Amino acid sequence: MQRSLVARNPSILIFLAVLALFTLGVTILSEGFGIGLISTSFVKTLGKTLALALVAVAMDLIWGYCGILSLGHFAFFGLGGYMIGMWLMYERTRLIVAESLANAPLPPTPAEVEAAIGQQIFGVVGSSEFPTIWVFAHSLPLQLMLVVAVPGLLALVFGWLAFRSRVTGVYLSILTQAMTLALALYLFQNDSGLRGNNGLSGLQNIPHLDSVPQSVLSVWLFWASALALALGYVFAAWIVSGKFGSVIRGIRDNEARVRFLGYSVEGYKLALFTVTAMMAGIAGALYYPQAGIINPAEVAPIASIYLAVWVAIGGRGRLYGAVIGAVFVSLVSTWFTGGQAPDINLGFYTISWVDWWTILLGLSFVAVTLFAPKGIGGLFDLLAGLRGPDRHGADLGPDQGSLREKEAQE
Repeated sequence: MQRSLVARNPSILIFLAVLALFTLGVTILSEGFGIGLISTSFVKTLGKTLALALVAVAMDLIWGYCGILSLGHFAFFGLGGYMIGMWLMYERTRLIVAESLANAPLPPTPAEVEAAIGQQIFGVVGSSEFPTIWVFAHSLPLQLMLVVAVPGLLALVFGWLAFRSRVTGVYLSILTQAMTLALALYLFQNDSGLRGNNGLSGLQNIPHLDSVPQSVLSVWLFWASALALALGYVFAAWIVSGKFGSVIRGIRDNEARVRFLGYSVEGYKLALFTVTAMMAGIAGALYYPQAGIINPAEVAPIASIYLAVWVAIGGRGRLYGAVIGAVFVSLVSTWFTGGQAPDINLGFYTISWVDWWTILLGLSFVAVTLFAPKGIGGLFDLLAGLRGPDRHGADLGPDQGSLREKEAQE
């Protein structure tokens, strides 16, 4: 009998319950809908953290379950932010231009309005004409489609080229990092069509919602991030709980054997790489309206390395571990880099956590790798009493060539 998704992955109900309680608690304590104990800026921080947790789930799918250490998924995250940012900036500028030209002696022509919008957006890079990539910027539905289409298409093309060549291991990681670096360098150019180093700004001002205070708007975006994380988690759990999940875990553990069994290893890799890129794009589209700005530095290779660190600290191969790692590191990073952590005066030297946080994060990653490879999520396994099967060296299958306990632990 086919068991239900919840029966195959009981962590789903626990995760959804915790997320629902967390969302309700933040709403009650917020300034927009509650008693005001949580500031609007911190609500935005929590909303951004949930968006980062969603991209961490995507990273865990591709790395923790399929064994592909992608150092390019934050590039897909950034592309999703750029796609929604184009509409936000265009529509907000259009409304401002229309209001300023409303009192002109003669009504402006559509061409004049378009030229004025272009001047406002691209004047900072010495241009006033819309690049081709902004052709759909006037349409929210089309830009929302591009949020998943652009990262998905880039992942599809890149993955097809890489996987058909059977590039694996560290070489594939280097290729994904090179892709990210190339994209960042392109976006830094003024003629990229996305305002170069200036990026897209003012994204927190949602068009047509000027009358809605930021305290309320921040809670709405927080709800959207929570809903997206809930759906993304259930979707990821559905993937790993079925046959597809068994195959990608097999690819992670022994790719040659899975290929020998007749499965299209490259096809499974490509499908998962593309889907997780789309998930990352959705997460980016939720993150940057809460951040208010996006620039090419956001898609630099170091950001994707941080993403891998989050998943490793949380515990890769566990969806809830990826969420825990992203939330924990994000909030601790905000505390250290926001000047809230007190400096430590050693007499001969003062430790400023704003400068030392990245070093502390790197040491934490090394410590987890050496002493707690299961990450923070492994603690939940201990609390729940989850252990591997104690087979005392017995075969794990009907033939003597099956995997043994010693091999399973390596």
